[in-house]
Formats: sequence, structure tokens, C-alpha cells
Amino acid sequence: MTSHPHRFKEFVAGARDTVPMMIGAAPFGMIFGTLVATGPLALWHGQLMSLAVFAGSAQFIALGLIASHASFAVIWATTFIVNLRHVLYSATLAPYVSHLPLRWRLVLGGVLTDEVFAVAWAYFRRHAPGDVSPWHFLGSGLSMYLNWQVWTAAGLLFGVAFPGLQSLGLDFAMVATFIAIVVPQLVAVRYLAAAITAGALAFFWQAWPYKLGLLGAVLVGVAVGVMLSRTRRPLDLNADADESDSDPPRPAPTHRQPPAPPRQLHDQREPHAITGGQR
Repeated sequence: MTSHPHRFKEFVAGARDTVPMMIGAAPFGMIFGTLVATGPLALWHGQLMSLAVFAGSAQFIALGLIASHASFAVIWATTFIVNLRHVLYSATLAPYVSHLPLRWRLVLGGVLTDEVFAVAWAYFRRHAPGDVSPWHFLGSGLSMYLNWQVWTAAGLLFGVAFPGLQSLGLDFAMVATFIAIVVPQLVAVRYLAAAITAGALAFFWQAWPYKLGLLGAVLVGVAVGVMLSRTRRPLDLNADADESDSDPPRPAPTHRQPPAPPRQLHDQREPHAITGGQR
């Protein structure tokens, strides 16, 4: 187990790494609270949704479906499909948290969002699986969770004073922040190919209902990344084999007998010298 000072240090580091994401999420939370305050739901309904759901995209979609008097089944199915991307996030991070107890994995899964995934993935990639502390992940997730609650409450209380807030385009701050964090991580060809594929398909499929185009683009992008990873591995193995074949043969070791120890020199003195002069 890590020491308490080390845990606190990792927790603070996770929160610090999430500050850019927290700034980007602030307009989202404010806009959501404003929409709730001007919509059919009570204020406490909006805060409860942020506390229990903690998923910005799903909350916005659910709010629109509630305003259009959609059935519970439609709301549940739609938000379920939108949040399926979290399965991909969890599968990506699973090798780094599989050594943790179940209670830890449940807590970390509860605070996993798009932004927290970006921070956690950047942190985990610098460590070997099974050798990472969960406190960095927890610091990132809890700070993002508290940030979302604060800005939701701000929108609920003060959003009506800014009726045109959602038309200012402040929600692009989150997109810009996410791009700034994710793009530097595209250091491998398979990552870059997966990102380009998913981005292009998401653009062409953006008209699909319930954001199914986004989900499909993500799945295809992941498939491209996996395919490139599997094709790269045999190439690496073949390169290693070719390198070993090209090495010059080493001469067989020769076994030589160890040199005989030097013979002891016999004392050539007279016997009387050895016996102290006595005959």
C-alpha cells in the first residue's frame, strides 16, 4: 500500500491535471442549469439529475426528451445508447485497474466521463499496468464531479438572468480543451488513424438520430486501431527474427584445462640451518 502523503499527492495531481477540463465544462453545467430553470422540471430535479447521472450529453438529451413528453422507455434507451462509449473507455482503462478491489473499480467507474478518461489515459500511459495508484484517477473524477455540481447549481440559480447564454457558443470551450489534451497523445500511427477515421465518420454521420452516428464512428475508429495494432505485432516479430538471422555466428567456446598450480620450491638449505644449527 502507498503511504498517506503519497496518496494525497497523487489525488492533488489528478485534480490539478483536470483543471483545464473543469474550466471547459463550466459553460456546459451553466447552460444545463439554465435550461432546467426555464423548462418543465423543478430546480431540484435538475440538481438531482447531475448528482445521479453525471453525464452531460445524456442529461441534455434527456432534458429535451422530457420537454417533448417522450416515454420513459425512449428516454432510457436513448441515453443508454449515447453512453455506450463509456464501455470503450472502461475497456481501455481495464488493464490498469484490474488489480484493484471491486469497490475501487465501482467508484472509479462512477466518476468516469469523457474528460476524466482523457486525463486518466494520459496518466496511465506513463506507467505499467498493475503499477498505478488509483488516487490520481479518484482526484480527477471527484474534482470533475464537484465542478459539475457547482456549475449546475449556478445555472439553476442565476441562469434566468442570462437568457441568451446558450446562444453564445460557450460550449465550444469544452471541445477546444478536449482537443488540446487528446491531440498530443496521438503519437502512434494506429492512434492517429483511429482518430482520423472516427472524426471523419462522425462528420458524415452527424445527421443520424440519437447520436448513433457518433457511436458508430467511435466503433469503427476503435476497430481500425485494433486492426493496425494486430498487423504491427507480426511485423515487429518478423523484424526481430530477421535481425537475429543476420547476426554473425559466434565461435563455439573452447574448453581449456586450467593451468597447473606452480610447484612448491623445496628448501635447499642445509638441515642444520632448518633445525637452528643442531646436528
